[in-house]
Amino acid sequence: MDEKEKLLRFLNEVIAKGNMLEFLEIHFTDVGEDFLKARMPVGPKVYQPLGLLHGGASAALAESVGSTASYLFIDASSKQALGIDLQINHLRSVREGYVEAEAKLVHKGNTLHLWEIRITDAQGRLTAHAKLTNIIMDKK
Repeated sequence: MDEKEKLLRFLNEVIAKGNMLEFLEIHFTDVGEDFLKARMPVGPKVYQPLGLLHGGASAALAESVGSTASYLFIDASSKQALGIDLQINHLRSVREGYVEAEAKLVHKGNTLHLWEIRITDAQGRLTAHAKLTNIIMDKK
């Protein structure tokens, strides 16, 4: 198993367990030096009343992927990455299948990380576009 596979396994089996990521069935699928990807199924669990993907579920996916991506750049034994600003535009509805989020690093400072997150449907069409700012703080 190579390092990338080990990291994805750790993210999926440790980081994404016992929290909202597990509830929403968010699964990390790819990672690189400046990006992280994850997939979330679209079904009744994440629907709004009209049977469409809830915008809040898309926002939770965006923040989860962007915050986890920041985690990869910090010393998690002494630091933590916390989302302080999330801006998201919902562009297309999704009724079934899955959505995939890709967080790409825009800025990596000592105290702030900025991520652009693009969420696409199973056909690769852009469904939401987000920007997430994380603050890097000492653990208390």
